[in-house]
Amino acid sequence: MKEYLFSYGMLQKEKVQIDLFGRTLAGSADVLRGYRVSTIEITDETFLPKGEGKYQKTLVISANENDIVRGIVFEITGDELLIADGYEPANYKRTKVMVESGKKVWIYIATEV
Repeated sequence: MKEYLFSYGMLQKEKVQIDLFGRTLAGSADVLRGYRVSTIEITDETFLPKGEGKYQKTLVISANENDIVRGIVFEITGDELLIADGYEPANYKRTKVMVESGKKVWIYIATEV
C-alpha cells in the first residue's frame, strides 16, 4: 500500500533517502498550511549522529492559517514508513494531515518544542 510522507527537511536529501530506503524517492512539491517551522534541540543521543547537529527543524501548529511550510510529498511503501519512524528522534510523532494538493500525508512533529 502506498503512503505519502511530507518532508520539509532532512528526508529531502538524496543521501539520506539512499541510506534509509536504498533508493531515491519520487516526490512532488507541495504546501502545508497552518504550520510553521521551528528549531528544536535534539536530546535523543541515538539520533544525533544521523542529523546535522544538535538543533533540527520541526513543525509547529500555527495560530495563523496563512503560515505555510513548503516541502515535498514523497510516495513510499508502508514498510518504508516504518523505516522513517525509526529514523526520527524519539520525541517526534507521526500524524496525518492534508496538504494543499489535497493529498493526505504523514508528517513528523516534535511532541515538545
